[in-house]
Amino acid sequence: MFKTILAHVGKYKKFAVLAPLMIVVEVLIEVSIPYMMSVIVDCGIGGAPLTSKTGLVVQILLRLGFGSKSGTELIVSTGLVMIVLACLSLAAGALAAYFAARGGMGFGANLRAALFARIQNFSFRNIDDFSTGSLITRITTDTNMIQMGFTMALRMLVRSPLMFVMAIVMAFSINARLASVFLFVAPVMFLLILIIGMSAHKRFAAMFKKYDAFNTMIQENLIGIRVVKAFVRAEHEKEKFKVANDDLKNASIFAEKLIILNNPIMSVSVYTCILLVLYFGSRLITGGQMELGDLMSSITYIQQIFMSLMMISMIFVMSVMALASMKRVCAVLTSEPEIRDDEADEDLLVENGSVEFRGVCFKYNKNGEKNVLDNVNLTIDSGDVVGIIGATGSAKSSLVQLIPRLYDVTEGEVLVSGRNVKEYKLKELRKSVGMVLQNNLLFSGTIAENLRWGDENATDEELRHAAQIAQADAFITSFPDGYETDLGQGGVNVSGGQKQRLCIARAILKKPKILILDDSTSAVDTATDAKIREEMRKLLPGTTKIIIAQRISSIQHADKIVVLDDGKINDVGTHDELLERNEIYREVYTSQQSGRMEA
Repeated sequence: MFKTILAHVGKYKKFAVLAPLMIVVEVLIEVSIPYMMSVIVDCGIGGAPLTSKTGLVVQILLRLGFGSKSGTELIVSTGLVMIVLACLSLAAGALAAYFAARGGMGFGANLRAALFARIQNFSFRNIDDFSTGSLITRITTDTNMIQMGFTMALRMLVRSPLMFVMAIVMAFSINARLASVFLFVAPVMFLLILIIGMSAHKRFAAMFKKYDAFNTMIQENLIGIRVVKAFVRAEHEKEKFKVANDDLKNASIFAEKLIILNNPIMSVSVYTCILLVLYFGSRLITGGQMELGDLMSSITYIQQIFMSLMMISMIFVMSVMALASMKRVCAVLTSEPEIRDDEADEDLLVENGSVEFRGVCFKYNKNGEKNVLDNVNLTIDSGDVVGIIGATGSAKSSLVQLIPRLYDVTEGEVLVSGRNVKEYKLKELRKSVGMVLQNNLLFSGTIAENLRWGDENATDEELRHAAQIAQADAFITSFPDGYETDLGQGGVNVSGGQKQRLCIARAILKKPKILILDDSTSAVDTATDAKIREEMRKLLPGTTKIIIAQRISSIQHADKIVVLDDGKINDVGTHDELLERNEIYREVYTSQQSGRMEA
């Protein structure tokens, strides 16, 4: 897991190395300053010879000639050295913070990019495994948590252990008996923090699940805000929000209230240890076994030791929180796309729009008992117009989604241009299939920008030609800004029928070998629907057109019509043939004709 996540540090590795190096410089300077203060107190003020003290810091001062200086000179000289060292420590700390921030931000950006790229490669089946709200949480909240943990680790993971070791060495070099007080307090503190961390992990994992549910609820509400208002369900949605919000709040409090015990435990440990040092240190001073400056520096080193431990405990707590996020992010990064084209032929092109289903069986859940599609055999010649009709739930959409490999068959095979779809690179296959799904989705931006999803290099003339085929040019040019009209998020500025026609134009711009219209004229009046079909027949003669429709009038002129019933092909034929021999088709036709006459 750690290897998977840290692999995305990428080019920011240099910052991840420089930050700890600056921390080492900062810590080495920081631990020397208290000892120099003891030199000022004991030798500069107290009058003790500098040679009476030991340690690397004193050896450096002696080599610099500080041993021959009088009390006032020693105080001033040592003070100046301390000021210089403090400035160097500050500079090193600032650089460490800068490098850690650059490394952390870059790592977070890389991780988000990797997550988004992985999701883009998912098949529909992969996406079904994660809710949209959960994926949003993983890209945002979870990634931010990991980024914060990484940044903290760069600054504290070296600083805390190094400061801890150096401060202990200095404290024991001054007075081992006094420094040993720490050894009695630390084990209790470590044990309590360990217990807290182990218990908190499960709580934070549960909290992130509440985040998923909360984001899913928010997303559904905002996407369907017009439906909410139309059905006057605002109060109901407010209540749903309150429940999800309260669940998240309670889960967060439940997790945090255990973590916040960390600081009180650390504070009690620090002040207990300082009190004990003061008590025993004062007795050593009165007994002539210790100098006042040594006691002062010992207290500072004890504080540094506990500050280091506090930082270590913060890292531990942050790690507990980040670990829950890492598992969730790693689940996405290690989730292999269900549909791959690694073994596909790089040079294989889709030559024509012929489609064949051979013994196709399909189910969304591989462990499911019943097939959604069962033993489907169907041949479609290139350039044919094929209609598909059937009751709701008869697997019409499932059938056509197998052609561009949005899903893969469970059994059997689907052939396009005489070759199994698995032999093509996904990009080549999907480039050759234009598909207008049931849920028509437009993106923020202008009409022209949305249409160019079909062909980003399309000229203005090509845009207009595709829109004319889809019967969209008239309403587009009626807008003041024409093709540069901003659609708003999700195409809120156009009606349902207009949105469908724009989506059809977008698919036509791909110049596909196969064009699939999945009930994509349901919001269009019958006259406009007929014009669209006539224009496509006239201007796209070589394109195979597969039309899923509820209205028989939309497909009655097709070369062949497929009647689906409960995932199986009930019959295939022309309109007249099916009207004569197929009971399901005849019933649908009769009901629609009688409904039209009544209207």
